[in-house]
Amino acid sequence: MSSSNGWTGPVLVTGTDTEVGKTVVTAAIAAAAQAAGLRVAVVKPGQTGTATGDPGDVDSVTRLAAPLTGRTLASYPDPLAPLAAARVAELEPLELYTAVDAVREEADKHDLVLVEGAGGLLVPMGLRPSGEPWTVADLAVSLGAPAVVVARAGLGTLNHTALTLEALERRAIPAGVVIGAWPAEPELVHWLNLSDLVPNLLGAVPMGAGGMDPGVFRRSAPGWLTPALYGVLDDWRAWAEEIS
Repeated sequence: MSSSNGWTGPVLVTGTDTEVGKTVVTAAIAAAAQAAGLRVAVVKPGQTGTATGDPGDVDSVTRLAAPLTGRTLASYPDPLAPLAAARVAELEPLELYTAVDAVREEADKHDLVLVEGAGGLLVPMGLRPSGEPWTVADLAVSLGAPAVVVARAGLGTLNHTALTLEALERRAIPAGVVIGAWPAEPELVHWLNLSDLVPNLLGAVPMGAGGMDPGVFRRSAPGWLTPALYGVLDDWRAWAEEIS
């Protein structure tokens, strides 16, 4: 769903791959939306790699953005795709409609529910009642949710981003792109990629933003995002001139 001010209801945050900055982008959107007065929830359907003892993605978002609610629906020890991690650990896979119901439950109590996926759009997340695997794309279809695609800034991003956007379009899922880590010293390839991505671009988060002081992060986040995601970035040419 969208409002005159920005996207509302459930919104999927997915990526072109793993380690592209989904968690920091989720935190930035949460911070910007809360600064605009929205009640925000963050839901992580499947968290993997918990055996390392590192903070989970919802913990990281909570530290940076302090959303009203943060929920992880299923956790698995191995750093694998959630369905594979469940099988390896001999744990129950997350069922699609359990995830759908959990997100809808939060949508009843919040203005915006950010659903952070795992890896890319078509990573197997769990099982349907039929026993078939489901993906975050299936979750977005079931929820009628738009998607934020987090992409890299550098070489290879145009192909990966186009493939992800095409897969979303085929499923009639509205989508936009946020660059997950814009380098402090961008090179020609970054500027060329930016110009190609601009028609779909909803934001660009600076590299290293996840290491910022949380107060600074929250004050800065609206400047990284366009109004669709509750930011103030409305002129990419001016942004590029300021950055360069």
